[in-house]
Amino acid sequence: MTPSRNLGAAVRSFFSDTTEGFLEIIRNTLALLGIAVACTIMVFVVRPDWRSASEAQLHTWLQERQDATAVATLTPEPGAIERTTATNPKELPREQAAIAYWLSKKYKVAAEPMAALVTEAYEQGARHKIDPTLILAVVAIESRFNPFAQSSVGAQGLMQVMTRVHTDKYENFGGDLAAFDPVSNMRVGVTILKEYIRRSGSIEGGLKYYVGAANLPSDGGYAAKVLAEYQRIRQVAGHAAPPPAPAPQTTAGAAGPALALADTQSADAANPGNM
Repeated sequence: MTPSRNLGAAVRSFFSDTTEGFLEIIRNTLALLGIAVACTIMVFVVRPDWRSASEAQLHTWLQERQDATAVATLTPEPGAIERTTATNPKELPREQAAIAYWLSKKYKVAAEPMAALVTEAYEQGARHKIDPTLILAVVAIESRFNPFAQSSVGAQGLMQVMTRVHTDKYENFGGDLAAFDPVSNMRVGVTILKEYIRRSGSIEGGLKYYVGAANLPSDGGYAAKVLAEYQRIRQVAGHAAPPPAPAPQTTAGAAGPALALADTQSADAANPGNM
């Protein structure tokens, strides 16, 4: 046999042995895989709790992948910032910033939305000639600054306005659902509070009307709670004590029984923790 033939035979023998080796490896791998699958199935049959746990993990993984894909494909909305109720507290006047940070810490609300509410309270206070810290005290006792709060009797939003009673006041804000917009709710609530203070002739009397206790012997301590918080907020603002109550502007009987129906929630119902 010539050298060239010997070389050709050696090459063929090498490729034949290599191919046979790869096929043997594949066969062994498939066999091991089949055994592993069979064992897994037997384990899941014997231990259904393991199967349930595995299914839950798989579902969680798939959900996370889906959520990650959804986030990656969100449509850009640069105008979304206009829908937020938030302000940088560092940009507020010193007094307002101090109040915003204090209320933020006490009521566990982010400082930015709290700053926006403090700003709104000051604007509404100047417009209606009501101390803005009194407005904030009412919000604190009524809802603890939860704009989505609702009492068992239907009082809604930051200032727990009885929407069904004051539905006409929300017409300029687009309808009753504006009760859950913090700024709209505050503007309606301040309007109501101003009217009650005017009719009763005092802050404490106005608060009794606001909570629906004008014709009752007691308001359940509601006015005292608001006035106590009012005092604390004023101290944070740097004021020693609340200003004197305004002089009466109407006779004692000017506020008719219908006003007592305007806000029928109790002091406890006004607190979201007791709803």
